[in-house]
Amino acid sequence: MGRSDNLRDFTVVITGASAGVGRAVAHRFARAGARLALIARDAAALDEVKHEVEARGGTALVLPLDVADADAVFAAADAVAAEHGGIDVWINDAMVTVFAPVWEITAEEFRRVTDVTYLGFVHGTMAALRHMRPRDRGTIVQVGSALAYRGIPLQAAYCGAKHAIRGFTNSLRTELLHAGSAVALTIVELPAVNTPQFDWARTHMPYQPRPVPPVVQPEVIADAIFHAALNPRREIWVGMSTLKAILGNMVLPDFLDRYLARNTYEAQETVAYVSAARRDNLIEPVGELHRTRGSFDNEAANRALAVPGPLARLAPALAGALTGLSIGMLLARTLQALRNGGTATRDRRGFLR
Repeated sequence: MGRSDNLRDFTVVITGASAGVGRAVAHRFARAGARLALIARDAAALDEVKHEVEARGGTALVLPLDVADADAVFAAADAVAAEHGGIDVWINDAMVTVFAPVWEITAEEFRRVTDVTYLGFVHGTMAALRHMRPRDRGTIVQVGSALAYRGIPLQAAYCGAKHAIRGFTNSLRTELLHAGSAVALTIVELPAVNTPQFDWARTHMPYQPRPVPPVVQPEVIADAIFHAALNPRREIWVGMSTLKAILGNMVLPDFLDRYLARNTYEAQETVAYVSAARRDNLIEPVGELHRTRGSFDNEAANRALAVPGPLARLAPALAGALTGLSIGMLLARTLQALRNGGTATRDRRGFLR
């Protein structure tokens, strides 16, 4: 039985474990028998996840807290290490967001999204390092997004936080390399996922939020995170839409600005009006909506491509190299024609000869 089949001596901490991707990740590690520490704000929801973990073959320690509270995160890490003797994997997943144009988001809302979605990752990473560095082993997984590379309308607060996570993680990676540390860092960049965030995220828009299609199920993401935790790479990009967004932004950022401005407002809204009674989880959790999947089962895919980011980056590099080669050949033929005292002519297809 391989390592990924039997993790009974493996301790995994998951933030944002009460719903969506975090809950699906807890289920995936539970099937391998791992010892889990579940972090989120809603204690009752975490108790539900604990029972689900135990039914799948794992064990779970419930640690209800807000990841924006650094001291609470550090204390939770200490409790996990005291209980299990160390931490093997720490997965940062907790997030909140606001759907609105920048001019309709308050400073307090920006601060709250940043405190949870960015600083929550910083706090979790710092807490993990306190226990991993002395043992010189462990893996930290940052659950990222294609939006860490390409900002889109209506999600400036979230996109800013995801960009910050990538910058923070890249800086930390160089520091660990400088220190000769064996602690591993990996970022898993996600596409749109069918989670409850669209049912409980704060919105100032007239219609209910929705993920930009194509959409995948959280269990697909959980598999990618599971494998990334056990076989860490610098980055993992999940979903063809993630590759298109990241690579497209590298090659044609101005085109994407205009494309997203034209298409992405409506792509993030359903046809259902936002109810006046709608509750959101920006400040307090919404207990009844804690579940793994959101409201888009009818369109969410059960599989997605997952590739290492450095490998995917070869695509635009290859395209650039071929373009450069073509231009070089064009210039060479033109110069040769001029040296011969003639002018360059074109064949019927328009190519120089």
